[in-house]
Amino acid sequence: MPSNQTKTILITGAGQGIGRASVELFSQRGWNVAAMVRSEPQPYKSGEGIIKTFTMDVTKPESVAAGIADAIAAFKRIDVVVNNAGYARGGVFEEQSDAEIRQHFETNLFGAMSVTRTILPHLRANGAGRIINVSSICGRMTLPLLSAYCSTKWALDGFSEALSFELKSIGLKVKIIEPGVIRTKFVSNTMNITRQTKLNAYNEFVDNVLPNLQTWEDSAPEPDVVARSIWTAATDIWPRLRYHPAGLMAIAPRGLVPGNLYVRAVRRIMNAW
Repeated sequence: MPSNQTKTILITGAGQGIGRASVELFSQRGWNVAAMVRSEPQPYKSGEGIIKTFTMDVTKPESVAAGIADAIAAFKRIDVVVNNAGYARGGVFEEQSDAEIRQHFETNLFGAMSVTRTILPHLRANGAGRIINVSSICGRMTLPLLSAYCSTKWALDGFSEALSFELKSIGLKVKIIEPGVIRTKFVSNTMNITRQTKLNAYNEFVDNVLPNLQTWEDSAPEPDVVARSIWTAATDIWPRLRYHPAGLMAIAPRGLVPGNLYVRAVRRIMNAW
C-alpha cells in the first residue's frame, strides 16, 4: 500500500476498555478506525483518523459478515483486524451452566475465528494485512475461578500460532497480545459469584481468592498500555508473534521453573489452597 494512503484498522469489542482505548489511540495517530460494537458507545476522543462505528455481534456469523461488509464499503480497504471482543464469567466450574461455558467459547474463540475467516478473502486480495488477536496471560497460565475463560484463551493462543504459519505463506501476519491484569473492572464485572443455595463447598475458597484478584486489578495499569502494544503489533517490522503488556513477569517464570513450583507460586499469591 502506498505510504501516503491512510491505513484502516477494524477493532471488535470497541465500546469500552481495551477496545475503546485502541480506537482512540489509532485515530489520534492518523489511522481510520472501524469500531465494531454491540451497542452504540459513548463518543470517542477522535484524532486525525476517521472513526466509524458498526454493529457487530461476533457470536452471530450474519452479524460478522454484515459488519465487515459495511466497514469495507465505508473505507474501501482494511489493513489490520483486531479480535478484541471478549466474555468472562468468573466462578467455580461446577456452578457454571452449559450456556455460560459455551458463551465463553462462542465469543472468545469462535467469534475471533468467524471474524478472521470472513475478513481473510479481503486481506488476501490486498496481498498484505495483519490479524491481531487479543488473548491474555491466561492463555499461557491459569488463575483460580477462571477455568472457562482460561480454556478459551489457551485455545485462542493455539489457533493464532498455528494460523500464523498458514498466513505467512500468503503475505499476511498474525500477532498475539497477551495482557496481564488490566484495570478494566474485569474482576468486579465478571466475578459477581452466584452460589447455588445447596452448594456451599467452595465458599471458603472463593472468599479467600476473590480479594487477591481484586487487589491485583486495583494496582494494574489502565487499558492504554494494551492499546500501545496493539499499535506496536500493527506497525512494527519484526517477525514477532507475542506481545505481553503488563504480563511478562507473570508468564516468563513458566519456562524457567518446574511446573509444580509455578502452580504452587500461583496458589500462594492467590491464596488458592
